[in-house]
Amino acid sequence: MAGRLVRLDKNPGMMEDPPITQWLFNSTYAAWGWLAVRLYVGYQWVVAGEHKVTDPAWMSTGEALKGFWVRAAAIPAAPAKPVVSFDWYRDFLQFLLDTQAYTWFAKLVAVGEVLIGVGLILGAFTGIAAFFGAFMNWNFMMAGTASTNPLLMVLAVGIMMAWKVAGYYGADRWILPLIGTPWHGGKLVHPEEYMDAPAVRTA
Repeated sequence: MAGRLVRLDKNPGMMEDPPITQWLFNSTYAAWGWLAVRLYVGYQWVVAGEHKVTDPAWMSTGEALKGFWVRAAAIPAAPAKPVVSFDWYRDFLQFLLDTQAYTWFAKLVAVGEVLIGVGLILGAFTGIAAFFGAFMNWNFMMAGTASTNPLLMVLAVGIMMAWKVAGYYGADRWILPLIGTPWHGGKLVHPEEYMDAPAVRTA
């Protein structure tokens, strides 16, 4: 017990993670499981976006997104409940409709869905792709669409938490060491830290 207290005292104010979470979010062995999750979520995003990027209602006029927003922002007669439960979010959608933001926002949604899916499948910038995927899932749910969004959002949050290893069997295995993180740059930012140590000459 004394040894445990001493070990924890080396980082005052820091709580120790349970072993299972350390393994799940930091172990490269767990990366195989995250690979399966990544591929599933990525595939769902590619399928959702591929038909949009070839549909003029999304990529030209934006009418498809406009119709979705109109239905979500509508206030039905009592006692029916509105699709959107929060007035501030309904006002936000109405603002987007009034400014005709759907003409460019629809393109952003369509292309964004495909890019999220490709990023997850390739394991490139996995944590960032998962974040934007979860954010889109959240917005779809706020607008009253459930479908697969709750499941995909939970899986995306898991990928975000495991960002260090979720893309280990993917492009992040090489990207992350190169660019590093916002709090510590990688080989491209601090190449001197990754130079081979000079050979030690012996007599």
